[in-house]
Amino acid sequence: MALTRCSWLLLSAVFLSTGAEISIIPEPDQPAEGDNITLVVHGLSGELLAYNWYAGPTINLVYLVASYIVSTGDETPGPAHTGREAVRPDGSLDIQGVLLGHSGTYILQTLNRQLQTEVGYGHLRVYEILAPPVVMANSTELVERRDTLRLLCSSPSPAEVRWFFNGESLPIAVRLGLSADGRVLTRHGVRREEAGAYQCEVRNPVSVSRSEPINLTVYFGPERVAILQDSVTRTGCTLKVDFNTSLTLWCVSRSCPEPEYVWAFNGRALKNGQDHLNISSMTAAQEGTYTCIAKNPKTLLSGSASVVVKLSAAVVAMSIVPVPTKPMEGQDVTLTVQGYPKDLLVYAWYRGPASEPNRLLSQLPSGNWIAGPAHTGREVGFANCSLLVQKLNLTDAGRYTLKTVTLQGKTETLELELQVAPTVLA
Repeated sequence: MALTRCSWLLLSAVFLSTGAEISIIPEPDQPAEGDNITLVVHGLSGELLAYNWYAGPTINLVYLVASYIVSTGDETPGPAHTGREAVRPDGSLDIQGVLLGHSGTYILQTLNRQLQTEVGYGHLRVYEILAPPVVMANSTELVERRDTLRLLCSSPSPAEVRWFFNGESLPIAVRLGLSADGRVLTRHGVRREEAGAYQCEVRNPVSVSRSEPINLTVYFGPERVAILQDSVTRTGCTLKVDFNTSLTLWCVSRSCPEPEYVWAFNGRALKNGQDHLNISSMTAAQEGTYTCIAKNPKTLLSGSASVVVKLSAAVVAMSIVPVPTKPMEGQDVTLTVQGYPKDLLVYAWYRGPASEPNRLLSQLPSGNWIAGPAHTGREVGFANCSLLVQKLNLTDAGRYTLKTVTLQGKTETLELELQVAPTVLA
């Protein structure tokens, strides 16, 4: 009898056989969207009259892709035909430029000359060419041990997800914070070691695509605040500095971002917002405790370090320098004392040897000075032991003696020979 499409469908419904061993294998077995594939049929037996291909879970006209008559080579498209399918004479099915929608169950139904049918089942999975995913973060600026990091690998594909940190596979410790599907990375109390570039990658058997990196900053500190001098840590030390020399102190710490610095001298803030402090021309007035305070504007934490700065023992050796060094008759001269005792109790100036008749003046513990027997009314004493002699005359030339007494009772005597140049008449 002549086999038509309608009679073939009717017969197939009546004479369905359940003993078929037909298998359907896609080639290639892992096709990507856009590939040309063939559903290759194995296990056909007997002299066959026709084939029916279905793209669906059951034999139903709704899922019919095409019917094929072997003797004539006639192919009739069905409701499920997409315009890309073609049946081969051997029963295999070609699909040109396969789409994701072609994924699913395929059924081949055959009809032999005894009007018996056999059925074979196969499954086709078409893999998409993956677009790059996007990493989304709850925040890219976090505070160490306080904030929680949440990263989401956003992709419309259900593909496998892998994470990368600074270009390398995610460390095991960080992987422990992954969700079951691997798409969400959570880190409670994020650490500074976790700052860097994060990427996620989606992959399937035919495609791999990685996201652009997202950079995470973790703020911390300040920690280990220290004061350095000449690259040597001096925190908690006492620095001995020579008189009239300079000193630079540096404040360092571990901090992200770089902290703001405040310097204090004996507890009082200085107008210095830098990471270093310059002390020039060291004097007794600059002796004391210097403190650096480092403040992190992101973590709102702070730390400090201090050093004690004192004049070195070499300053104890006093010296007297006349200013000007070569005074003239009629000028004022100051006998400037350098390196006077810091624990001074009293001092006295003498015109000549240190004896009472020669005493010019004395300074008392109260800070006031009193005139002595040799005072001419032109001498003035200062707290730093210096002596001012006003309106010099030639008789002021000669020996001057300074005697100091400390709180510990130590007495020291120092002499200077003052020269006075006469005024030159024009």
